[in-house]
Amino acid sequence: MALKQYLLIPGPTPVPPEVLSAMSHPMINHRSSDFKTVMTEVTEGLKWSYQTKNDVYILTASGTGAMEAAIINTLSPGDKVLIVNIGAFGSRFVKIAKAYGLNIDEIKVERGRSADPKLIEQKLKEDKSKEIKAVIFQQNETSTGVLNDVKSIAAAVADHGALSIVDAVSGLLTADLKTDEWGLDVVASGSQKAFMVPPGLSFVSMSEKAWKAYGSSKMPKFYFDLGAAKKFAATGETPWTPCLSIAFGLQVSFKMLKSEGLENIFKRHAKLSQAVRAGVKALGFGLLADDSCASKAVTAVVPPAGIDAEALRKACREQFGVVLAGGQEDLKGKIFRIGHLGYADKMDVVTAFSALEIVGSQMGAKIKMGSSIAAVEEIIK
Repeated sequence: MALKQYLLIPGPTPVPPEVLSAMSHPMINHRSSDFKTVMTEVTEGLKWSYQTKNDVYILTASGTGAMEAAIINTLSPGDKVLIVNIGAFGSRFVKIAKAYGLNIDEIKVERGRSADPKLIEQKLKEDKSKEIKAVIFQQNETSTGVLNDVKSIAAAVADHGALSIVDAVSGLLTADLKTDEWGLDVVASGSQKAFMVPPGLSFVSMSEKAWKAYGSSKMPKFYFDLGAAKKFAATGETPWTPCLSIAFGLQVSFKMLKSEGLENIFKRHAKLSQAVRAGVKALGFGLLADDSCASKAVTAVVPPAGIDAEALRKACREQFGVVLAGGQEDLKGKIFRIGHLGYADKMDVVTAFSALEIVGSQMGAKIKMGSSIAAVEEIIK
């Protein structure tokens, strides 16, 4: 008999049955009034999630598509940008920027640490001639389980006058992100994280300042041209054929999320993060990120010396159906990651630590059976 799977990775995340059911809706004409109703509801849900009155556009792409769209719709080849790189997805922004010929000034942060807003502020103060056109950074770095202080970074960027471009793909709806209040110009996110739907759609918000930058942007763009998205959004459509099934799922997902409320969603994610970290400490394993900058979406775990992270992940999956994420870039094989966002719940976390105790013991870790589960239960009770 095939093992039941417990998906505890930072994306794709588990999908509620109600959402899966909604996604089985028969196809409809994406230029019809019926689909315009869907688009209107989903767009309003996105604005609610982003805490914004800005435009939010729907792209049929992964989160990386939204990251690319954020760059090509606001900048021109040769523009100087400051990229704050705290992990693999910061590195991805660097790669996208290089592909489009941007002049990159990179702040590369030790893995497991968050960006220092004061360092960014100082860097921007030194830019007397205002050459830096945008500061590009993550809300939540998926690869290291680190949450940046977006509010403070955004304040430093606003004082300088550059655009703030934020990757909130794994962070949105897991921790507070006030797009308008904090003055964020471009924010990218993706469907397969805390929105509780499968991968396939991504979203980009644009402030008035970002639209002004769009007017002078000379980057080549076609499929990801947000000008086209803006034109079609005015009539409740997208310029290209959208992923209809995921849009149907988002209708139901937003009803579920709105009934819970933003503050309760943030509290739920914070509690699961706290529970996972307590469980890891009780196991005697290490945490890559400090409590002060811990992600509410995913936790990066350092196994004890002598235990290979990839072998541990494989054993958890093969013996118990518990699927954990691996390390990326230089952290591959050194850490594993536990996703706890979206539809992941308390019992998923308890199940994961039950598997980790057994597998860890099999691999030679000195674990008191039940200790990590008790630590988790103490938090979630």
